[in-house]
Amino acid sequence: MRTLAITGAAGRIGSVLRRGLRMPGRRLVLLDLTPIELEDEGEDARIVDVRDLEATAAALAGVEGVVHLAGIPTEDRWERILEANIVGTSNVFEAARRGGARRIVFASTNHVTGFTAVGEEVGPDTPVRPDSLYGVSKSFGESLGRLYADKHGLEVVCLRIGSFKERPEEVRDLSTWLSHRDAVSLFAACLAAPLSFEIVYGVSANTRAWWSGEAGVRLGYHPQDDAEVYAEEVAGVGEAYAHQGGDFVR
Repeated sequence: MRTLAITGAAGRIGSVLRRGLRMPGRRLVLLDLTPIELEDEGEDARIVDVRDLEATAAALAGVEGVVHLAGIPTEDRWERILEANIVGTSNVFEAARRGGARRIVFASTNHVTGFTAVGEEVGPDTPVRPDSLYGVSKSFGESLGRLYADKHGLEVVCLRIGSFKERPEEVRDLSTWLSHRDAVSLFAACLAAPLSFEIVYGVSANTRAWWSGEAGVRLGYHPQDDAEVYAEEVAGVGEAYAHQGGDFVR
């Protein structure tokens, strides 16, 4: 994939991916509301609001793949969730289709199934149980991805991302952690593997993981990090939750 766009490229995940997904001959089109300072001659940074369909379509014209990270990454007022995560995501899918993109990797969230009880193993076929309006908005994005795969032939991966952090910070992270290294490996696999539509949990190789990693393995994702290494450091940090969504369930 020689031309790859990343929406929300100035954010926590985007900042890691723009460096991890660089490769010789690949042009990265970095989109965000925040100005981005270029770090490599293969980068092209643009200020784009994904709530604006025409501006998004112009920015995505001719790209082969899109990593869609832009949006509100936590619970918020419905009006803000609606505009950023639902209208914005719809615009990105439509802009990608218009521009001839082949593949979209959509940053979904584990909060799509956050009302599942702690201790239950969850996979892509587990019924959706959102724990928040944020989770609902990401469930919408997954359904939209299914539509664009079936109706328009786009290749779509929906990544239900766990706790993306440099290292675990609390007990819940022992089950949900996604390390920076593994995140880069996961997104790279999702961009390269043959597929039509997939839902994959974005999680490291955690001993206490709640989520099935089979879909990721099928795509060639083999996580290297295990949160258990930090178990003694985070023992007693954070609350014990009844549901996998943690604080979002409240």
